[in-house]
Amino acid sequence: MQPGGGGAIRVLNVAEKPSVAKAVAGILSRGSMQSRAGRSQYNRVFEFNYAIHGQACRMLVTSVTGHLMELEFEDRFRRWHSCDPADLFHAPVRKSVPQDKQAIRQTLEEEARRCQWLVLWLDCDREGENIAYEVIEVCTGANSHLNIWRARFSALIDREIHESVQHLGRPNKLFADAVDARQEIDLRIGASFTRFQTMLLKDAFVIDVTGDGRNLVLSYGPCQFPTLGFIVERFWEIQAHEPEEFWTINCTHTSDEGTASFGWIRGHLFDYPSAVILYEMCVEEPMATVQNVRNQEKLKYPPYPLSTLELQKRASRYFRMSSEHTMKVAEELYQAGFISYPRTETDNFSPNTDLHAIVREQVEHPVWGSYAHRLLTPEERLWRNPSNGGHDDKAHPPIHPTKFSRGENNWSQDHNKLYELVVRHFLACCSQPAVGAETTVEIDIAGEQFTASGRVVLAKNYLDVYRFDSWGGTLLPTYNIGQQFVPTTLTLDSGVTRPPPLLAEADLLSCMDKAGIGTDATMHDHIKKLLDRCYATKDENTRFSPTNLGEALVMGYDEMGYELWKPYLRSMMEADMKSVSIGTKSKSEVLESCLQQMKACFLDARVNKAKLLDAMGIFFARSSRPINETQNPVQAVRPCAACRESEMALKQRQTGEFMVGCRSYPQCRNVVWLPGSISEASVTNQVCPICTPGPVYKIQFKFRRRDIPPNFDVDHLGCVGGCDDILKELMEISRFGSRSQAATPARGQTPNGARQGPPRQDLHTNFRPAGQLNNENPSSMHSQGFRSTHTQNPSNASGQVLCTSCGEPCILRIANTDANRGRKFYKCQDPGCGFFKWEDELENAMPGGRRGRGSSRQAPASASAGRRGGVQARGRRGRGRNADGGMFVSATGDTVSGCCFTCGDPSHFANACPNRR
Repeated sequence: MQPGGGGAIRVLNVAEKPSVAKAVAGILSRGSMQSRAGRSQYNRVFEFNYAIHGQACRMLVTSVTGHLMELEFEDRFRRWHSCDPADLFHAPVRKSVPQDKQAIRQTLEEEARRCQWLVLWLDCDREGENIAYEVIEVCTGANSHLNIWRARFSALIDREIHESVQHLGRPNKLFADAVDARQEIDLRIGASFTRFQTMLLKDAFVIDVTGDGRNLVLSYGPCQFPTLGFIVERFWEIQAHEPEEFWTINCTHTSDEGTASFGWIRGHLFDYPSAVILYEMCVEEPMATVQNVRNQEKLKYPPYPLSTLELQKRASRYFRMSSEHTMKVAEELYQAGFISYPRTETDNFSPNTDLHAIVREQVEHPVWGSYAHRLLTPEERLWRNPSNGGHDDKAHPPIHPTKFSRGENNWSQDHNKLYELVVRHFLACCSQPAVGAETTVEIDIAGEQFTASGRVVLAKNYLDVYRFDSWGGTLLPTYNIGQQFVPTTLTLDSGVTRPPPLLAEADLLSCMDKAGIGTDATMHDHIKKLLDRCYATKDENTRFSPTNLGEALVMGYDEMGYELWKPYLRSMMEADMKSVSIGTKSKSEVLESCLQQMKACFLDARVNKAKLLDAMGIFFARSSRPINETQNPVQAVRPCAACRESEMALKQRQTGEFMVGCRSYPQCRNVVWLPGSISEASVTNQVCPICTPGPVYKIQFKFRRRDIPPNFDVDHLGCVGGCDDILKELMEISRFGSRSQAATPARGQTPNGARQGPPRQDLHTNFRPAGQLNNENPSSMHSQGFRSTHTQNPSNASGQVLCTSCGEPCILRIANTDANRGRKFYKCQDPGCGFFKWEDELENAMPGGRRGRGSSRQAPASASAGRRGGVQARGRRGRGRNADGGMFVSATGDTVSGCCFTCGDPSHFANACPNRR
């Protein structure tokens, strides 16, 4: 770094927390700093003079509070029922400063405008680097000419802070990108699966684990769920365990020097007769012969330097402290300057670290000070350079003490315990291993082998300070090869195999570490969330059990055949994000591959949601609460050809009817009604290779057997894009034969479902708004495979006006409103049909004026809408049909004001209907 020239430069220093900012400012200013309020009452600004490489600087030190920005979906996707959860895998996201941190943003902008340098004092891990780039974005937005530097430090002590500011570097964009990738992956996966689970299950079952079942959120986290999987899997192992009785032979020998217990080298046998035979052989010939005596020196090595994971595991094992509480206490000790940064994967010290200086600070301690003094005394020969654990995150050293303390007044018992653990662990890893002598004696009784071991500690060394470890053993009597003796006791003992224990917190952390789930700094958060979400419980011995809710969710996904509760997928994601941090993969590459894989899992899980429902039904009673229409998640089928801005989605109404409608409703009313014979429908991830514009996803249908002919299958993978002949036929059958469509069978229908009479419009090859269809040239419609829906004569030979939708004779009605009193109109006899024509408009449309009912020419399509501006009338069931008689309705988006419930006249309502009986 080249020092600037001229006068003092203004340097904006930003720390991750207010306490760190105060500590850094206090160390650099040596206590002679000025303090003033920032825009946020919690994030003050400290000012003082300082010199960096001889360059005079006016230092301004302030802080953020963790992440300055949040990653969220755009507003239209944030409401739970605003979109299909599957859309969240690709919905637009934005990273912005939330409202509660706008005051911090204003402080940074105001200070940055008056500064030339920006020095970032964020934590030196990936998360801290990501926060650094959030600060950079805000500050450079106010001042694009800032010279940006990065301070890297591991402890809030004078030596570290002064050295850091004199050796400034540049921020690492790759680390920030890795966190961005992780945040986006977690947001999209978590939101989609959480909405899917909650909307599917919350109101379907009585789940009152929180005391307020109606506000229950069945959350899914890509790290939390595999963590839950470890707990459930161990629980299932215990449940599946079947106790088996076994037998073993034990013997003891007592002499003047003591008693030795010999164990059977076979261990145990599950076959009782065989065990009895061997035991009786030993009883009949009980003389024991010493076959081998081994004496050897054994070493018990001290632990590796302390990483975050080991700190959590040892605090859980020694003090029964939860990992989440351990990290909270460790963070407080770090911010107070007593230990180094507590989030590190490193378990080896750099050769440049002055370890003797760290030990020297502990010499005055009343408890372990004498051991620290011995460690520094060469004559004691106790010193040994710490072993290399093989892990280095290139950011921070192992956790070690940074300041001497006998215990502060504001410390809790847990603060004292954790500080003691850190100090004793550091002193131990700088010590010689314990030395012991181990003796192993092997004897033979009637051909059966037995063995006994004993140990004596010759030099405790590190065990003198590390009271958490022990290395006991029994002292054996003296035996010589060939010696014979008769055992004092010889017994045949029985036992029962026991299941493995529930996972303790230290064991769970080890499982997560081996599987690559989370990082050392986040594992405790994943465990805490399982407890907060009532997916698992923890007893006083820190052992975990799944709740019914946690077990049901894992069981449901397991029954589907997917390993969403297994660690493999997340482990691969963590490896990918590490690749981003070292530059071997790009952020976009990782995002694309991870999200594509997880979206396929999501779509498959939704197709097989019955398995999840069945699993929940094992543990929870079905609910009597009504299921809202929004309980059934909408599923994207294809782009909307009407508005060209949204997607058509599969939906199910409360009446049970399925449709494919535009998500922009009511702005866009494009809708496709599906056969009434469908009992189940779900969108798959299979794309139709024929239909356009695409992608058009195929739908898995399940039809009610009673509503379809016997030659049709109940299950059908269909396409609504226009290429599916089977779906077309079932639409015809549903249109004319389904009980949901008409109270009586349609006349003129043949046994195979084909109707005799005027031709009807086939399933559209491309969905288009009704207005576009009405403006099409009939010949062009034929060219695309359509059958013409325009009859050449709206009347039959008897002079009756025929409905152009269903071909049935229309009835003549008289309007009774003020505007149209006495005016006659024709409407279809089917109350669900939207056909409507004013009599005078029908007659005026004929050549030569009034032609009567026998006219041979059809009225224009606009006449079918009458005074409603081209929008088809709607029947009492709300299922409008256009004048073309299309089996699928493509609405235009115009507002529909309603019509008479009795006769369908849009000019009046039922209370003023002249045909009212």
